[in-house]
Amino acid sequence: MRPSGREADALRRVSFERAVSRHAEGSCLVKFGHTHVLCTATIEERTPPWLKGQGKGWVTAEYGMLPRATTERTRREAASGRQSGRTQEIQRLIGRSLRAVMDLQLLGERQILVDCDVLQADGGTRTAAITGAWVALKDAVDWMQARDMVNASPLSDQVAAVSCGLYGGEAVLDLDYEEDSEADADANFVMTGAGGIVEIQCTAETSAFSEDDFAKLMSLAKKGIAELTELQKMAVA
Repeated sequence: MRPSGREADALRRVSFERAVSRHAEGSCLVKFGHTHVLCTATIEERTPPWLKGQGKGWVTAEYGMLPRATTERTRREAASGRQSGRTQEIQRLIGRSLRAVMDLQLLGERQILVDCDVLQADGGTRTAAITGAWVALKDAVDWMQARDMVNASPLSDQVAAVSCGLYGGEAVLDLDYEEDSEADADANFVMTGAGGIVEIQCTAETSAFSEDDFAKLMSLAKKGIAELTELQKMAVA
């Protein structure tokens, strides 16, 4: 039995609230159970220096966790003067995930920066951030199209992410913190709406797991991401 009482293949309750920031071109407050992430998309009429003059744009992301997103206050990274390795790894993952479904040539010489700020954490902050970031990005792209800034949508597909793990000897979907902290193995899957694999992060926490175990995690991830992309569609419809 999972601590939450959910079935092994059940997501937490997921919701998307759009247009939560009056200033951002796209924004979304995404909730995976008690994990809440604010995603905002900002359009900048410039590209990174190394892309200048190439006729294409860039999509990147920044990620951060508010001090009381967790049970105990964590120090702001700005106070220490540098980002943690975890923060850098997660924001690079978010950026890669979004670029996997963007035609950067159609975007033109501009950049979209997606900020993902964790308001409350209960496991799966990176997967919630990726899934909500796509909604914010979609709204930013629609904002550009409404102003004839792009000839066609540079978004080629949806992208979403979900965690899976081995908990109590069973493969389970969308781990909350209580499960994640005691899992025998945990994994993050990032996939497109069409089912393409963007990235898989999978780690044994206690002992090595089998290929059959991995296949069970993969099957759960496909089911979960299919449900998440349907919820994304409903949110932006």
